[in-house]
Amino acid sequence: MAEILNMQNICKSYYMGEEELEVLHNVNLSIHSGEFLSILGPSGSGKSTIMNIIGCLDVPTSGKYFLSGNDIDELDEFDLAKVRNREIGFVFQSFQLLPRMTALQNVELPLIYSGLPSSQRKKRAKEILERIGLSDKMRNLPNQLSGGQQQRVAIARALVTQPTILLADEPTGALDQKTGAQVMELFEELNRDGRTIIMITHDINIARHAKRVVNILDGYLNEQEVL
Repeated sequence: MAEILNMQNICKSYYMGEEELEVLHNVNLSIHSGEFLSILGPSGSGKSTIMNIIGCLDVPTSGKYFLSGNDIDELDEFDLAKVRNREIGFVFQSFQLLPRMTALQNVELPLIYSGLPSSQRKKRAKEILERIGLSDKMRNLPNQLSGGQQQRVAIARALVTQPTILLADEPTGALDQKTGAQVMELFEELNRDGRTIIMITHDINIARHAKRVVNILDGYLNEQEVL
């Protein structure tokens, strides 16, 4: 399997006044195509920071990050936005659906930024919604959907650009246990189909759904499998 992500000695610092706070310490991580990886850690461990760097929402203070052969450190804001749109499909805990748009319109949205014609956008969005079992909910607004259905729409939206990586941040955090289990079954199915998934979570039971689990604590990542 080809390596699609490589982090080398990644550090990230923030300044609070004159005081420097280092939240990631020499993180090394490599991920290959088709992996399902969980990054497991408690609140304040650096999970959100590493997620933002993986997703090109933030850049490291030092170290090197390569994504699909791109040296992320050399990209400007415009190129980073293009990489985010092309390489990363985001799934958030709170779904982040636009309330006045239907499920179909929400899924189409990333394709507008890709410049895809309207007919092709609708066709691809419909295919993805059918793929995840929401063919009868395409015209529904988010408030007409259950939490699990909203998260499935969010997953469809993340998949519609055919990204290199599906990046999920606490994807079951707003769901009850049964619905969360159904969402995790969908992730497992997508991974069996060859989708590369990185999941950020504090929940060891959710993390165990991945094929590989690494631990982050106080900004230090242990790349050795922990489960």
